[in-house]
Amino acid sequence: MPPKGVATQSLGRAAPSGVAAQSRSHSAQPARHRELLALLDEHVEWLARTDPVSASQRGDERFNDRLPDVSPDAIAQADEEVIERLARLNRIDTSRLSEEDRTDYDLLKWDLESRRDGARFRQQLMPVSAMNGPQVWLAQMSAQLSFLTPRHYADYAARLEALPRHIDDHIDNMREGMRLGIMPPRVTVVGADAQCGLLASDAHRGDPTQSPFYTPFRALDGEDPSGKRARRAIEAGIVPAFERLGAFLRDEYVPACRETLGITDLAPEADPEYGRDLYEFAIRQHTTLTLTADQIHEIGRREVERIQAEMMGVIAASDYPRKSELAGAELLKGFCDDLRTDPRFYYTDPDELLERFRLICKTIDPELPRLFGRLPRLPYGVRAIPEIFAPASPAAYYYNGSLKTGVAGYFMANTYALDQRPKYDMIALTLHEAVPGHHLQIALAQELEGLHEYRTLLGFTAYVEGWALYAERLGLEMGDLPWPSGRGLYEDPYDNFGRLNFEMWRALRLVVDTGLHAKGWTRQQAIDYMLAHSANAVHDTTTEVDRYIGWPGQALGYKLGELKIRELRARGERELGARFNLRDFHDVVLGAGAIPLAVLDQRVQRWIDRTLAEAGASG
Repeated sequence: MPPKGVATQSLGRAAPSGVAAQSRSHSAQPARHRELLALLDEHVEWLARTDPVSASQRGDERFNDRLPDVSPDAIAQADEEVIERLARLNRIDTSRLSEEDRTDYDLLKWDLESRRDGARFRQQLMPVSAMNGPQVWLAQMSAQLSFLTPRHYADYAARLEALPRHIDDHIDNMREGMRLGIMPPRVTVVGADAQCGLLASDAHRGDPTQSPFYTPFRALDGEDPSGKRARRAIEAGIVPAFERLGAFLRDEYVPACRETLGITDLAPEADPEYGRDLYEFAIRQHTTLTLTADQIHEIGRREVERIQAEMMGVIAASDYPRKSELAGAELLKGFCDDLRTDPRFYYTDPDELLERFRLICKTIDPELPRLFGRLPRLPYGVRAIPEIFAPASPAAYYYNGSLKTGVAGYFMANTYALDQRPKYDMIALTLHEAVPGHHLQIALAQELEGLHEYRTLLGFTAYVEGWALYAERLGLEMGDLPWPSGRGLYEDPYDNFGRLNFEMWRALRLVVDTGLHAKGWTRQQAIDYMLAHSANAVHDTTTEVDRYIGWPGQALGYKLGELKIRELRARGERELGARFNLRDFHDVVLGAGAIPLAVLDQRVQRWIDRTLAEAGASG
């Protein structure tokens, strides 16, 4: 199902498949293992069938008129296919695989085993929160689709006609979750019914052209047959469907949701270890590591201490008027309180905020060739998060584009509550969401050549988000060098504090996520801890804590992934010395698509060994 952003743990995104794509894969690697290639082709085809919206986003138009089938029968069938495909994969003799085949084998095995193991938890029974769910992603679906031909509009109208059944299947799944005791925390679902109410408003019933679902058809003549179908679908199907969903959430589901927060507290009668096992599974999924919750908690606390020490140095370099009066924790608190309340750090006009983001993007773009040997062809833009979803959304996120479908990537910025969107965060946020963060990494992965297309579809949280956090730090190495301070784009101490604040935010996640889900922390305890160690606004902090409550383990991938990439860079610099080339290092890290951290470690080490061997041969 389409994500809220790139923060999802999506092991597969549907892409173009069929005969043409398969022949490209096979001809590019004629000596490769035939049975493995056949399984990879089969899996890509399966991804397209089970997630047709993502398939459309990637240019496979065969399923453009469909939505994902979330009915119990369809999910059971998909689970069976995963088990059967994994059994065939396990019969392959890995001792005879080439290095490239072994990488593809390991990635497919990880994918299939994760899907098999995750099926036990039946997370489709908890599909709705105020930050995610059908009421969020369906209304934004068209923004990532291509509308270039009459068939595109007709297919999208068919999707709108299928939407009520999709909503009703979600309601049935949630009722099954209520019966089994598999329920989300109430705090994460409150507000979702109001979102449904906005999509089912009388205004949309009376004038369906005002619905966000009608957005693509506004470019057409009012008599266009697809537009007429869309208006009928909205008025007769979609508005009543969201009325049903909103009423169900308000009257039945939210009152039945659990009061507890931690996923480890979720212990349905039929599976008392459900919550504990689910958190361990989530940690493995999102970090691709074998760390325990206790180990991650301690890593987080050490990082919080280190980053806080750097923050104190930046405060000393700022013009904060009370830096000579206060010390230690009082100085940090006073400085952060000043950042939260001083109007000079905030815009009052949403357009000014967006224009500043665009200016930062254009400042970064010319710096990229100095740091990367390969850059993506796909362009990107900056857009505001739709008003209906902005109150429950984070500060920003990224939406994938596609060269094949003619859709650019988009850095989505939140313009709601401008007094909570500080200027000093903007450089780090742009580096993370746009370039050289999410857009550069994901677009490059989509444009990989010489590999099976399956490799262009992978997205591991620790890799994707770890890279984006590492990208924030690259701002120190950008700008008209040499800067007198060596701070690159972060020449202004407040911008540099914003960078450290973002890094602190990700370190705090290690402490707070494990605190909530493994150590019995309360929601207020988590909010207070984050506010005490960062300059994050109260609204953003509260929204983030609710996100961690509703999405266990996902927040752990950022800092752990960034630490691994920095570790690998330090290793390369240490072992290669003067032979270390930063552009080459970045191309190696990005050149295989998103991969687990252990696989990335092996890939970088092989590059180091190869570089040393070539130097020895030439010396």
